Amino acid sequence: MAGSAFIATPALADDPTAPPSAFTITGSAGVWSQYRFRGISQSNNRPVFQGSVTVSHASGFYLSTWGSSASAGNSTVNIGGSEIDVYGGYTHALGSTGVTFDGGLYGYLYPGAPAGNYYEVYGSLAKTYGPATGKIGVNIAPDQKVFDYYSGTNYNVYVYGELGFSVPGTAFSVHSHLGHTGGGFDYTKDYIDYNVGVSYKWKALTFDVSGVGTNVSHKNARNNPFVDQTGTPSPFQTYRAAKAVVVGSISASF
Repeated sequence: MAGSAFIATPALADDPTAPPSAFTITGSAGVWSQYRFRGISQSNNRPVFQGSVTVSHASGFYLSTWGSSASAGNSTVNIGGSEIDVYGGYTHALGSTGVTFDGGLYGYLYPGAPAGNYYEVYGSLAKTYGPATGKIGVNIAPDQKVFDYYSGTNYNVYVYGELGFSVPGTAFSVHSHLGHTGGGFDYTKDYIDYNVGVSYKWKALTFDVSGVGTNVSHKNARNNPFVDQTGTPSPFQTYRAAKAVVVGSISASF
């Protein structure tokens, strides 16, 4: 799909009467002070590079890939040095309601730690009210091989809600996220993660500062510690990966 879109573009540019391409290619790349996934550090609280590319069709179908670097250090999370996600789905407005549906299949790939590969089915509903946008969604990881390496539930359900607000007349926007993980991917327990931040857009660049964390406490980490990279149960590293932090990022989009 991406290749055909690139090939078609020069020919269309020579003919001003030709209709616009049904395909759109967008992407982004940037640096983050650390990589947090659903509130849990995937990079030992260290900086990462991340990027994405999406090919969208006018019908509403799309295909995307996203990637991130990562460091393990002695943390309780080791994704093998990198993550590559591939996902595709369909998005469309529901009649005249102003509500937009988005759903599809999401695959998480870890080249350096393939035992952790898994997929989720996802769906969400979003609606914009003036400068504000609200969204609710769910990601379900059904029974699959990755859960052989976890004790307990052989599936996972992640539900979340988001609220964003663009400050009128400025390049600033505010965003927030609240989610709940329950099932095979529990971190010491069924847990809640949150994200609240401010973004500033300048030309193709976006600057963001966000507070990210979970409700995993010192007590939770002591009572149910995960093992660090030496194989030792570590309450310190368990809590460190889930504690509240400030995450900053600079990214460029095209």
